[in-house]
Amino acid sequence: MSLQDNAAQCPATRQQQEPVGGFIIDGQGREVPITEDMIQQACDALEESRQSANQQA
Repeated sequence: MSLQDNAAQCPATRQQQEPVGGFIIDGQGREVPITEDMIQQACDALEESRQSANQQA
């Protein structure tokens, strides 16, 4: 079962955006909890950049 499957079964968990572990420091020096959505967005952006690089090569 993937994280996405889990989220589909528990919509309340998905809406709350629980931190998954760790923090990033924003431009103002504040700690921002890393959420599953942030990780998913980063993975999607990486995948898109890899696909673009493969098409240009």
